[in-house]
Amino acid sequence: MMVRAGGKNLITDVAGLRVGNAGDARLKSGVTAILCDEPTVASVQVLGGAPGTRETDLLEPHNTVEAVHALVLSGGSAFGLDAASGVQAWLAERGVGFEVAGFRVPIVPAAILFDLANGGDKNWGRYPPYRDLGYEAAKNASTDFSIGTEGAGTGALTAGLKGGLGSASSILDSGVTLGALAAVNPVGSVTVGGTRHFWAAPFEIGEEFGGLSYPSPFPPGARAVRTKFDAQAGANTTIAVIATDAVLSKATAKRLAIAAHDGFSRAIWPAHTPFDGDLVFALATGKSGVALSPQAAIGLYAEAGAVMARAIARGVHAATPAEGDLFPAWASR
Repeated sequence: MMVRAGGKNLITDVAGLRVGNAGDARLKSGVTAILCDEPTVASVQVLGGAPGTRETDLLEPHNTVEAVHALVLSGGSAFGLDAASGVQAWLAERGVGFEVAGFRVPIVPAAILFDLANGGDKNWGRYPPYRDLGYEAAKNASTDFSIGTEGAGTGALTAGLKGGLGSASSILDSGVTLGALAAVNPVGSVTVGGTRHFWAAPFEIGEEFGGLSYPSPFPPGARAVRTKFDAQAGANTTIAVIATDAVLSKATAKRLAIAAHDGFSRAIWPAHTPFDGDLVFALATGKSGVALSPQAAIGLYAEAGAVMARAIARGVHAATPAEGDLFPAWASR
Protein backbone atom coordinates (compact mmCIF):
# COMPACT_ATOMS: atom_id res chain seq x y z
CA MET A 1 0.00 0.00 0.00
CA MET A 2 1.43 3.35 -1.09
CA VAL A 3 0.81 6.23 1.29
CA ARG A 4 1.64 9.92 1.06
CA ALA A 5 1.05 12.84 3.38
CA GLY A 6 -1.78 15.24 2.62
CA GLY A 7 -1.13 18.76 1.40
CA LYS A 8 -1.15 20.33 4.87
CA ASN A 9 -0.02 17.18 6.73
CA LEU A 10 -2.72 18.04 9.26
CA ILE A 11 -5.96 16.41 10.36
CA THR A 12 -7.77 19.10 8.35
CA ASP A 13 -6.69 17.37 5.15
CA VAL A 14 -9.78 15.30 5.97
CA ALA A 15 -12.60 17.25 4.31
CA GLY A 16 -15.24 18.59 6.66
CA LEU A 17 -13.05 19.43 9.67
CA ARG A 18 -11.57 22.63 11.13
CA VAL A 19 -9.29 23.01 14.16
CA GLY A 20 -8.79 25.98 16.46
CA ASN A 21 -6.32 26.59 19.28
CA ALA A 22 -6.32 28.90 22.27
CA GLY A 23 -3.67 29.05 24.97
CA ASP A 24 -2.27 31.12 27.81
CA ALA A 25 1.52 31.28 28.13
CA ARG A 26 1.36 32.39 31.78
CA LEU A 27 -1.04 29.57 32.60
CA LYS A 28 1.00 27.11 30.48
CA SER A 29 -2.21 25.49 29.33
CA GLY A 30 -4.74 25.67 26.53
CA VAL A 31 -7.53 24.17 24.47
CA THR A 32 -7.91 22.67 21.02
CA ALA A 33 -11.34 22.47 19.36
CA ILE A 34 -12.14 20.24 16.39
CA LEU A 35 -15.26 21.52 14.60
CA CYS A 36 -17.28 19.46 12.14
CA ASP A 37 -18.82 21.29 9.18
CA GLU A 38 -21.76 18.86 9.41
CA PRO A 39 -22.84 16.38 12.11
CA THR A 40 -20.19 13.67 11.91
CA VAL A 41 -20.14 9.98 12.84
CA ALA A 42 -17.98 9.54 15.93
CA SER A 43 -16.81 7.02 18.49
CA VAL A 44 -14.09 6.65 21.12
CA GLN A 45 -11.72 4.16 22.74
CA VAL A 46 -10.13 4.70 26.16
CA LEU A 47 -7.14 2.50 27.05
CA GLY A 48 -5.35 4.58 29.69
CA GLY A 49 -5.98 3.91 33.35
CA ALA A 50 -6.73 7.50 34.40
CA PRO A 51 -9.01 9.22 31.86
CA GLY A 52 -10.90 12.49 32.22
CA THR A 53 -13.82 12.85 29.82
CA ARG A 54 -17.16 14.42 28.95
CA GLU A 55 -19.96 12.80 26.91
CA THR A 56 -17.96 9.76 25.87
CA ASP A 57 -20.69 7.26 26.83
CA LEU A 58 -22.93 8.52 24.02
CA LEU A 59 -20.20 7.60 21.50
CA GLU A 60 -20.55 3.87 22.12
CA PRO A 61 -22.10 2.14 19.07
CA HIS A 62 -25.09 0.83 21.04
CA ASN A 63 -26.16 4.31 22.18
CA THR A 64 -28.59 6.62 20.39
CA VAL A 65 -26.66 9.70 19.24
CA GLU A 66 -25.02 8.91 15.89
CA ALA A 67 -23.01 12.08 15.26
CA VAL A 68 -21.27 15.01 16.95
CA HIS A 69 -20.73 18.67 16.13
CA ALA A 70 -17.30 19.13 17.70
CA LEU A 71 -14.65 17.53 19.90
CA VAL A 72 -12.45 19.19 22.51
CA LEU A 73 -8.96 18.39 23.79
CA SER A 74 -7.95 20.47 26.80
CA GLY A 75 -5.32 20.95 29.44
CA GLY A 76 -6.31 21.73 33.00
CA SER A 77 -7.11 18.28 34.35
CA ALA A 78 -10.76 18.06 35.47
CA PHE A 79 -11.00 21.87 35.40
CA GLY A 80 -10.42 21.69 31.64
CA LEU A 81 -13.71 19.92 31.04
CA ASP A 82 -15.25 23.41 31.18
CA ALA A 83 -13.70 24.02 27.75
CA ALA A 84 -16.42 22.00 26.05
CA SER A 85 -19.03 24.41 27.45
CA GLY A 86 -17.27 27.28 25.70
CA VAL A 87 -17.21 25.43 22.37
CA GLN A 88 -20.85 24.44 22.87
CA ALA A 89 -21.78 28.08 23.52
CA TRP A 90 -20.03 29.22 20.33
CA LEU A 91 -21.89 26.61 18.30
CA ALA A 92 -25.24 27.36 19.96
CA GLU A 93 -24.92 31.05 19.09
CA ARG A 94 -24.76 29.97 15.45
CA GLY A 95 -27.75 27.68 15.64
CA VAL A 96 -25.68 24.49 15.44
CA GLY A 97 -27.03 21.41 17.22
CA PHE A 98 -29.59 18.63 17.20
CA GLU A 99 -33.17 19.81 17.54
CA VAL A 100 -34.88 18.38 20.61
CA ALA A 101 -38.30 19.65 21.73
CA GLY A 102 -37.70 23.01 20.09
CA PHE A 103 -34.15 23.39 21.42
CA ARG A 104 -30.86 23.01 19.56
CA VAL A 105 -28.22 21.07 21.48
CA PRO A 106 -24.62 20.93 20.19
CA ILE A 107 -22.95 17.61 21.01
CA VAL A 108 -19.37 18.24 22.11
CA PRO A 109 -17.48 15.32 23.72
CA ALA A 110 -14.20 16.23 25.39
CA ALA A 111 -11.08 14.84 27.03
CA ILE A 112 -8.48 16.45 29.27
CA LEU A 113 -4.83 16.03 30.20
CA PHE A 114 -3.06 16.94 33.43
CA ASP A 115 -0.82 20.01 33.07
CA LEU A 116 -1.37 21.66 36.45
CA ALA A 117 2.14 21.00 37.84
CA ASN A 118 4.13 22.25 34.84
CA GLY A 119 5.44 25.59 36.10
CA GLY A 120 2.49 27.70 34.97
CA ASP A 121 0.51 30.10 37.15
CA LYS A 122 -2.74 28.29 38.02
CA ASN A 123 -4.01 30.91 40.50
CA TRP A 124 -7.04 31.75 38.37
CA GLY A 125 -9.43 32.72 41.19
CA ARG A 126 -12.94 31.35 41.61
CA TYR A 127 -13.49 29.98 38.11
CA PRO A 128 -10.92 28.38 35.81
CA PRO A 129 -10.42 30.02 32.39
CA TYR A 130 -11.15 26.96 30.26
CA ARG A 131 -14.70 27.85 29.21
CA ASP A 132 -13.41 31.11 27.73
CA LEU A 133 -10.43 29.35 26.16
CA GLY A 134 -12.82 26.83 24.59
CA TYR A 135 -14.93 29.64 23.10
CA GLU A 136 -11.79 31.28 21.72
CA ALA A 137 -10.53 28.01 20.26
CA ALA A 138 -13.85 27.48 18.45
CA LYS A 139 -13.72 31.04 17.13
CA ASN A 140 -10.18 30.41 15.81
CA ALA A 141 -11.10 27.20 13.98
CA SER A 142 -9.67 26.92 10.47
CA THR A 143 -8.22 24.35 8.09
CA ASP A 144 -4.80 25.85 8.94
CA PHE A 145 -3.53 25.69 12.52
CA SER A 146 -0.22 25.54 14.37
CA ILE A 147 1.26 22.51 16.13
CA GLY A 148 3.81 22.20 18.95
CA THR A 149 3.38 24.46 21.98
CA GLU A 150 -0.17 25.37 21.00
CA GLY A 151 -3.71 24.71 22.19
CA ALA A 152 -4.06 21.63 24.38
CA GLY A 153 -0.33 21.01 23.93
CA THR A 154 0.72 24.38 25.42
CA GLY A 155 1.78 22.89 28.76
CA ALA A 156 2.23 19.25 27.83
CA LEU A 157 5.27 17.28 29.04
CA THR A 158 6.77 13.87 28.30
CA ALA A 159 9.48 11.95 30.16
CA GLY A 160 12.28 14.53 30.01
CA LEU A 161 11.05 16.67 27.10
CA LYS A 162 8.26 19.13 26.43
CA GLY A 163 5.24 17.57 24.79
CA GLY A 164 2.96 19.39 22.43
CA LEU A 165 0.11 19.31 19.94
CA GLY A 166 0.87 17.19 16.88
CA SER A 167 -0.95 16.37 13.67
CA ALA A 168 -0.35 14.40 10.48
CA SER A 169 -2.28 13.03 7.51
CA SER A 170 -2.11 10.15 5.02
CA ILE A 171 -3.71 9.61 1.63
CA LEU A 172 -4.26 5.95 0.75
CA ASP A 173 -4.29 4.24 -2.66
CA SER A 174 -8.08 4.19 -2.46
CA GLY A 175 -8.14 7.99 -2.32
CA VAL A 176 -9.32 7.90 1.29
CA THR A 177 -7.66 10.42 3.61
CA LEU A 178 -6.75 9.78 7.25
CA GLY A 179 -5.72 12.45 9.72
CA ALA A 180 -4.55 12.40 13.33
CA LEU A 181 -4.36 15.04 16.04
CA ALA A 182 -2.70 14.39 19.42
CA ALA A 183 -2.06 16.36 22.59
CA VAL A 184 1.08 14.59 23.81
CA ASN A 185 1.53 14.52 27.60
CA PRO A 186 2.43 10.89 28.45
CA VAL A 187 4.15 9.45 31.49
CA GLY A 188 6.52 7.71 29.06
CA SER A 189 9.11 8.84 26.53
CA VAL A 190 8.76 9.51 22.79
CA THR A 191 12.51 9.24 22.11
CA VAL A 192 14.86 6.25 22.21
CA GLY A 193 16.79 6.30 25.49
CA GLY A 194 18.40 9.71 25.94
CA THR A 195 18.79 10.31 22.18
CA ARG A 196 17.00 12.68 19.80
CA HIS A 197 15.65 9.73 17.78
CA PHE A 198 11.90 9.13 17.88
CA TRP A 199 10.34 5.74 18.57
CA ALA A 200 7.96 6.58 15.70
CA ALA A 201 10.85 6.77 13.19
CA PRO A 202 9.80 3.82 10.94
CA PHE A 203 6.56 5.64 10.07
CA GLU A 204 8.06 9.05 9.25
CA ILE A 205 7.26 10.54 5.85
CA GLY A 206 10.09 12.72 4.54
CA GLU A 207 11.73 14.59 7.40
CA GLU A 208 8.56 15.65 9.18
CA PHE A 209 10.13 15.11 12.61
CA GLY A 210 13.83 15.37 11.89
CA GLY A 211 14.50 12.48 9.50
CA LEU A 212 16.83 10.82 12.02
CA SER A 213 15.60 7.21 11.69
CA TYR A 214 16.64 4.91 14.57
CA PRO A 215 20.04 5.25 16.27
CA SER A 216 22.61 2.71 15.09
CA PRO A 217 23.62 0.93 17.15
CA PHE A 218 20.83 1.26 19.67
CA PRO A 219 22.16 2.84 22.86
CA PRO A 220 22.60 0.60 25.91
CA GLY A 221 19.47 0.63 28.00
CA ALA A 222 17.23 1.88 25.18
CA ARG A 223 14.51 -0.48 26.43
CA ALA A 224 14.69 0.88 29.98
CA VAL A 225 11.43 2.42 31.11
CA ARG A 226 11.82 6.21 31.37
CA THR A 227 8.96 8.14 32.95
CA LYS A 228 8.19 11.54 34.38
CA PHE A 229 9.62 11.99 37.85
CA ASP A 230 7.19 10.96 40.60
CA ALA A 231 4.36 9.94 38.26
CA GLN A 232 0.88 10.17 39.75
CA ALA A 233 -2.40 8.71 38.54
CA GLY A 234 -4.25 11.26 36.41
CA ALA A 235 -1.10 13.33 35.91
CA ASN A 236 -0.31 12.14 32.38
CA THR A 237 -2.20 11.49 29.19
CA THR A 238 -2.08 11.47 25.44
CA ILE A 239 -5.49 12.44 24.07
CA ALA A 240 -6.07 12.26 20.36
CA VAL A 241 -8.43 12.25 17.38
CA ILE A 242 -8.25 9.97 14.34
CA ALA A 243 -10.36 11.13 11.40
CA THR A 244 -11.18 9.93 7.91
CA ASP A 245 -13.29 10.97 4.93
CA ALA A 246 -14.29 7.33 4.37
CA VAL A 247 -17.90 6.29 4.95
CA LEU A 248 -18.01 4.51 8.33
CA SER A 249 -20.72 3.43 10.71
CA LYS A 250 -20.49 4.23 14.39
CA ALA A 251 -19.28 0.66 14.99
CA THR A 252 -16.51 0.83 12.39
CA ALA A 253 -15.52 4.26 13.72
CA LYS A 254 -15.06 2.54 17.07
CA ARG A 255 -12.78 0.01 15.37
CA LEU A 256 -10.81 2.91 13.84
CA ALA A 257 -10.30 4.43 17.31
CA ILE A 258 -9.08 1.08 18.62
CA ALA A 259 -6.62 0.72 15.73
CA ALA A 260 -5.26 4.24 16.20
CA HIS A 261 -4.13 3.31 19.71
CA ASP A 262 -1.44 1.21 18.00
CA GLY A 263 0.18 4.53 17.16
CA PHE A 264 0.53 5.29 20.86
CA SER A 265 2.37 2.01 21.36
CA ARG A 266 4.70 2.73 18.43
CA ALA A 267 5.49 6.32 19.43
CA ILE A 268 5.56 6.22 23.26
CA TRP A 269 7.41 3.86 25.60
CA PRO A 270 5.63 2.86 27.77
CA ALA A 271 2.06 3.70 26.73
CA HIS A 272 -1.38 2.94 28.19
CA THR A 273 -0.09 2.83 31.77
CA PRO A 274 -2.26 3.07 34.89
CA PHE A 275 -0.98 6.66 35.19
CA ASP A 276 -2.10 7.74 31.70
CA GLY A 277 -5.58 8.67 30.51
CA ASP A 278 -4.91 7.60 26.92
CA LEU A 279 -7.93 8.15 24.68
CA VAL A 280 -8.66 8.32 20.95
CA PHE A 281 -11.78 9.87 19.45
CA ALA A 282 -12.69 8.78 15.91
CA LEU A 283 -14.48 10.92 13.31
CA ALA A 284 -15.75 9.82 9.89
CA THR A 285 -16.96 12.68 7.69
CA GLY A 286 -17.82 10.42 4.73
CA LYS A 287 -16.82 13.21 2.32
CA SER A 288 -14.92 10.85 -0.01
CA GLY A 289 -18.03 8.76 -0.60
CA VAL A 290 -15.83 5.63 -0.32
CA ALA A 291 -17.15 2.72 1.73
CA LEU A 292 -14.32 0.21 2.09
CA SER A 293 -14.84 -3.54 2.06
CA PRO A 294 -13.84 -5.39 5.25
CA GLN A 295 -10.66 -6.57 3.51
CA ALA A 296 -9.75 -3.08 2.25
CA ALA A 297 -10.46 -1.65 5.68
CA ILE A 298 -7.47 -3.54 7.09
CA GLY A 299 -5.20 -1.06 5.32
CA LEU A 300 -7.20 1.84 6.77
CA TYR A 301 -6.83 0.48 10.29
CA ALA A 302 -3.11 -0.19 9.83
CA GLU A 303 -2.50 3.34 8.57
CA ALA A 304 -4.49 4.75 11.50
CA GLY A 305 -1.72 3.54 13.82
CA ALA A 306 1.00 4.90 11.53
CA VAL A 307 -0.49 8.38 11.13
CA MET A 308 -1.14 8.58 14.87
CA ALA A 309 2.51 7.70 15.63
CA ARG A 310 3.61 10.46 13.25
CA ALA A 311 1.28 13.01 14.86
CA ILE A 312 2.66 12.20 18.32
CA ALA A 313 6.27 12.62 17.20
CA ARG A 314 5.48 15.84 15.32
CA GLY A 315 3.91 17.36 18.43
CA VAL A 316 7.11 16.88 20.43
CA HIS A 317 9.37 17.82 17.50
CA ALA A 318 7.51 21.14 17.03
CA ALA A 319 7.50 22.19 20.72
CA THR A 320 9.18 25.52 21.47
CA PRO A 321 10.93 26.77 24.64
CA ALA A 322 9.14 29.14 27.00
CA GLU A 323 9.99 30.90 30.25
CA GLY A 324 9.57 28.69 33.31
CA ASP A 325 9.68 25.37 31.44
CA LEU A 326 10.37 22.32 33.61
CA PHE A 327 11.75 20.28 30.67
CA PRO A 328 13.62 21.33 27.52
CA ALA A 329 12.08 21.33 24.05
CA TRP A 330 13.25 18.64 21.61
CA ALA A 331 14.89 21.31 19.42
CA SER A 332 17.28 22.26 22.24
CA ARG A 333 18.45 18.69 22.94
